[in-house]
Amino acid sequence: MSEDKKDDGGRTASLVKAGFAAGIGSAAIVAALLYASRSRKPKTGKKAKGSPPATD
Repeated sequence: MSEDKKDDGGRTASLVKAGFAAGIGSAAIVAALLYASRSRKPKTGKKAKGSPPATD
């Protein structure tokens, strides 16, 4: 029984490390997807509010 307790400590530490790594990895993936979707949007020029329309 005491050997099982010792093994659980190492296993728990490994699981915590794996969970932490998975969380960091998924956050990096989300950040990359957000950046990619932002850079794909067409850039449009913004006009000042209240400016008159262009005339020829």
